[in-house]
Amino acid sequence: MRLTRTSDLWWKNAVVYCLDVETYQDGNGDGTGDFAGLTQRIDHLVRLGATCVWLMPFYPTRERDDGYDITDFYGVDPRLGTLGDFTEFVRTARDRGIRVIADLVVNHTSEDHPWFKDARSSRDSAHRDWYVWADEPPEDGPEGVVFPDAEDSLWEYDEGSGQYYLHRFYKQQPDLNVANPEVRDEIARVMGFWTQLGLSGFRVDAVPFLLETDGQADAGALPDPHEYLADLRAFLGRRNGESILLGEVNLPYDGLARFFGDPDSDRGDELTMCFDFVAMQQMYLSMAREDAGPLAAALRERPAAPRDAHWATFVRNHDELTLDKLSDAERAEVFASFGPEKDMQLYDRGLRRRLPPMVEGDRRRVELAYSLLFTLPGTPVLFYGEEIGMGENLAAEGRQAVRTPMQWTPEAGAGFSTAGPDSFPNPLVEGAFGCRQVNVYEQSRDPGSLLSRVRLFAERYREAPELAWGEHGLVDTGERSVLAHVGRTGGGTVLAVHNFAAEPVTVRLRLPEAGPGGRLTDLLDEGHAGLTVPDDGLFRVELPAYGYRWLRVGTRADDPERVVAD
Repeated sequence: MRLTRTSDLWWKNAVVYCLDVETYQDGNGDGTGDFAGLTQRIDHLVRLGATCVWLMPFYPTRERDDGYDITDFYGVDPRLGTLGDFTEFVRTARDRGIRVIADLVVNHTSEDHPWFKDARSSRDSAHRDWYVWADEPPEDGPEGVVFPDAEDSLWEYDEGSGQYYLHRFYKQQPDLNVANPEVRDEIARVMGFWTQLGLSGFRVDAVPFLLETDGQADAGALPDPHEYLADLRAFLGRRNGESILLGEVNLPYDGLARFFGDPDSDRGDELTMCFDFVAMQQMYLSMAREDAGPLAAALRERPAAPRDAHWATFVRNHDELTLDKLSDAERAEVFASFGPEKDMQLYDRGLRRRLPPMVEGDRRRVELAYSLLFTLPGTPVLFYGEEIGMGENLAAEGRQAVRTPMQWTPEAGAGFSTAGPDSFPNPLVEGAFGCRQVNVYEQSRDPGSLLSRVRLFAERYREAPELAWGEHGLVDTGERSVLAHVGRTGGGTVLAVHNFAAEPVTVRLRLPEAGPGGRLTDLLDEGHAGLTVPDDGLFRVELPAYGYRWLRVGTRADDPERVVAD
């Protein structure tokens, strides 16, 4: 692919790195991470190969939902720094070639936001219609409590004004009425404000809830919610043509694809990227069964993204590792393999664990998952700490178990802060995955470490436009434990082969572009070892237990500077 084309759609081969400012690096010694500390750690992200940082909420908050209960959409929480600190981080990141996106959390506010304080002060207040109110919870209103451990209803009675307000999440987070034109205009102003300060887009929180109109008396007369999403995308494009909307849309494929835009268009005019929750969950089912079939089935079912849009792939995100798209029996299989104790589970639908402890520290299985992350069709998204194999601390409440301080060094405080651990936002990981065993300092000096391997994955991924831009397809392997898939462009083909089983296996594969005498180069082997295709066109790929290989077809396979016609 020509770089002049790929650089315009930078998100198609980006490496996205999600982090929480308050748990990443403390710069002033008060025990809480901040932008000053984060800025000093930017070169770790450069060496890792990250090209885009996704910031979890950093806005002023009452801290009742880890920053998602926002009290001011135009500021920085004082614990994390100032607007000046924020802009200095964005500038420094851009200097290093890294773009920055941030969470856009506009489906609700904190109950302490000035808008809601005004809204509940009187039924005639200026902001009353910025939220969704009802005299009684409507029978045809929205259903499904997001946090069943804390809430048993989506409606909360407001004593002061004598009506119920809608809250999809916690009762302290009243839903905004996005059907109100004034609210829509305000959301656009919020986006415009942060793009002016250097953001390259937003990760849009809980997109289906943002567009929901159930429970509103005039729902049938309201405009198509997808038109609003298209308006946001168009507005963002006018303000900053490179900006993206990365959407959290946890739906089955048939409902999810609509959020890219008009299904009859090949361009996509709504979300730039959508997280692939379905394939992520099927990957864990494949790992639990040691059977590539569930993941292969998801990839066959997944619709193609529009030409200028893309899927986003991930091993886990910052919330619970949701398994809600699996059947009850399938979910039970994954629980039995990776989270058998009740304390490891959350909401009866997911896990509050990181991958390394789930596989008991088996480095082979950890590498298998991240090899899949970088080779499956889509933009890879890493959650901070994954690059070194961090674990979780189940002593922390709920989803906070995986939002522990970053482990930089083996010293007390993990290099995160010089303050006492009692002042940290969340407790440090302990035991086998604590900072003495798992940290950036030691792994960065060990060529055989997980960090070194993830850096290699990122480097080879960026050198292989076939993975990010190519047309993808599955290759028959004849082995239930082995997944083989290819990415093809006009200039080349890359084949990725993964063995989900605890036993070594050899598969015989055939590719149309790899004829007799052809050569496949191993992209991950520093000695450029590869395979020669025999006369019958069937080449053998040997895989150890939980092994993987990345192979490119052709003679100039290992030349990242090659120029290929589109």
